Amino acid sequence: MNLARICRPVADLRTRPEGDRARQILMGAAVEILARQGEWCQLRAVRDGYTGWVPADHLAPPAAMTHWISAPATHVYSGPDFKSADLLSLSLGSQVPVRRITGRFAETDQGYVPLAHLTSLEEQASDPVAIAETLLGTPYLWGGNSRWGIDCSGLVQLCCHLCGIECPGDSGPQEADLGTFLPGGRDYQRGDLLFWKGHVAWVRDPETLLHANVHAMAVASEPLQAAISRIETQGDGPVTAHKRII
Repeated sequence: MNLARICRPVADLRTRPEGDRARQILMGAAVEILARQGEWCQLRAVRDGYTGWVPADHLAPPAAMTHWISAPATHVYSGPDFKSADLLSLSLGSQVPVRRITGRFAETDQGYVPLAHLTSLEEQASDPVAIAETLLGTPYLWGGNSRWGIDCSGLVQLCCHLCGIECPGDSGPQEADLGTFLPGGRDYQRGDLLFWKGHVAWVRDPETLLHANVHAMAVASEPLQAAISRIETQGDGPVTAHKRII
């Protein structure tokens, strides 16, 4: 197996070289190189099996990741000092290999990351909706998986992964694979998922949804029943599944 890792803050997984974005993959993610075509590599994400093409310069040799970014976003600095130059920004869920701790910073192969924004890979979040709440206001982006832009299934996948829940990248497989089907459209609990054709949303509480959606062009909350009515009225049909994963 020809393994590598993503070494850019966010990489678009494209349908073909120079093609459309299908999904995104974050810094530190392990990938398998399937093929090469000029300056492009076809990849399979080790975590979820998603495939796509990225530029070869988005890849680095494998390394043992030790921590994940647990803030919505962070900066990587040139030195262990908040006044030093910021080199790049990383999204929630990115992974880094920490070499040593220097004061309030962790040294990585990309630079220095504030310790306050890092969590050991041995520690997982426990509430996927709490993760989603930290991303409220994030712009909607088709195929997005990061703080800089995210779509409905990207939001579900990122929040699940940070809680140790295996999750496909698209809403159709998520509906098929995640949790237990609940009939009847009632008994909504925090952490449930509602699915439509081509869309998915978290239940924030029994009366509220939280989802990345085109209506708001952002990660947003809205009244649950109002959202169900709006989505059906705009022509996207009724809820196709209510699933419980927690």
